[in-house]
Amino acid sequence: MSARNRSCSSSILQACSSSSFTRQPSRVLIVDASPPWWSETCTILCQALENFFFLASSLAGPARLPLLSVFAISVQLECLLPFVQVKGNLTRLLSCIDELRSLPQEGCVRQRGALLKQAVLDSLQQFKQYMCHTAHGDFNSNCVEVTVLTCQPGQTVLRQLEQGLINSDLISLRRLLVVHITLQQSLSDRSPACSLETPSSEDDQEESLMLGTEMDLQLVEGTVVALENSLKMWLHDQGGDREHLHLLLPASLTSQGSTPHPVCLKCDMQERLLSPALLPSTPDLGAKTESMQDFQPPNKNLAKQNPSPQCLRVVKVLHASGVCQSVLYGLPLIIKPTSCWQLDWDEMETNQQTFHALCHILKTRDWFLLVRSESGSGSGSAVFSYYILQSSGSLSLLLKPVLTRELTLPCCLPVSMEDPPLPALASVEGRQSQSRVRATVAPLPSIPLNKMPRHLLTLSHSRPCAPALFFQDNYEEEDPLMIQ
Repeated sequence: MSARNRSCSSSILQACSSSSFTRQPSRVLIVDASPPWWSETCTILCQALENFFFLASSLAGPARLPLLSVFAISVQLECLLPFVQVKGNLTRLLSCIDELRSLPQEGCVRQRGALLKQAVLDSLQQFKQYMCHTAHGDFNSNCVEVTVLTCQPGQTVLRQLEQGLINSDLISLRRLLVVHITLQQSLSDRSPACSLETPSSEDDQEESLMLGTEMDLQLVEGTVVALENSLKMWLHDQGGDREHLHLLLPASLTSQGSTPHPVCLKCDMQERLLSPALLPSTPDLGAKTESMQDFQPPNKNLAKQNPSPQCLRVVKVLHASGVCQSVLYGLPLIIKPTSCWQLDWDEMETNQQTFHALCHILKTRDWFLLVRSESGSGSGSAVFSYYILQSSGSLSLLLKPVLTRELTLPCCLPVSMEDPPLPALASVEGRQSQSRVRATVAPLPSIPLNKMPRHLLTLSHSRPCAPALFFQDNYEEEDPLMIQ
């Protein structure tokens, strides 16, 4: 088999593996635990933090969340967790949650704005000292992002921080995010569980009080799932130095006049799922052969490289009904217009408009795009891998790998020409009749990690052990399927 006909299924994923997660910022979490709202949010917030810490501390691969520090504002300002590395530090993170649960739920807090300001400044000073006296390890970012969780009106909190920090040294602060946890009684007119808002700035937008620092306000529903999803945003690749992907459209799809011209769409790729292979103690079905890392040690020099964007060339337009799901495999990726800061505004706007038009055409005509990634070598040969681009209701495309003949193993699938024996058929039908038929199904919930024995969740020094994702038939009395 020649190199030109071989398929390299992981070539396009290099943009999300070898050079990703090298610019992840350290995180500071400031929890506004002031009464009386703390009595209503303590349980759900601590549960969301616990679920997130179980996941973040157990993920293999590069550090998606390199450093974390936790502050709490109760009757006074407390640093519950100085900057620590998250990976492999589950015991320390769980003790921080225990301290958070023990904070008083009654009392009076005065000068909350001053305490918020002091928490931000203390965290920045703490981060500066940590970076001066500690080896950086496997992360290179020298900036920090601060997230404030509060039940107070978000605009008020954001303005207090803006005014309090106007004359402070914020050179290492890249972003300040205020997460307003909306309680149940205030959700009557809100449908989304999470939304990002830009701070209102009618007269104040002319002059930013905190130059160089991005400030955002996010509304999050006061539920465990919504808060956990908000925290999981930290696990995305935060590097935006350049676009990830060039999508090359053939001239026939974009030509409007007599002279056809190809178009290159510059896109970013974003993970939609976390691979179960990144979690330790996850049971494997059969041999683990998902990547070359399963056979040889990873090359540490890959993380220092800055590869050029991958290229996907459109080779065919397919009807959606003609694509069999059996030829799709692996973890999907989301393709969206790039937000790379190195592009000028005109190019970015044109790129986004063209991308929007492509999404609209694929959606309205029910089309898929078959795209090809080509990785050349010095001898002139090339390695091809193929993918399907699928439209969605939003301004994004879904990228799924497509099986090629070289990746298919021989398999004998006999076709039965006879009906099964009646006793076996009756037995199976009797078992299935006890289950309710569902129209749609969402991902099944796994066993909550806090329900597992603590000794199974403790990370030892000799052999890291983290909870595996599995299902238990008799775990819940209610329907285990989350129906949408």
